[in-house]
Amino acid sequence: MTATPTLLAADVSVVSVDDIALAAYASPALTTVRQPFEEMGRAAAQRLISHIEGTDAGDEPDLHPELIVRSSTAPPAAPAR
Repeated sequence: MTATPTLLAADVSVVSVDDIALAAYASPALTTVRQPFEEMGRAAAQRLISHIEGTDAGDEPDLHPELIVRSSTAPPAAPAR
């Protein structure tokens, strides 16, 4: 950043991944991407079992991370004219 004060969400947005428990309690609360860990683990185990058995694991799993919007982000600023 710079030597001048920066306001989180007003001047810069911050996003984390994995939605750790403290993200909601930070100041400001941290926008994060929540990963579907249980589904990821299940899909990885199934692919491993398929590999060991020599069978086709099928298509890539359809996993859906979720954006949890909190106070550390703001909508984009309007373009300067």
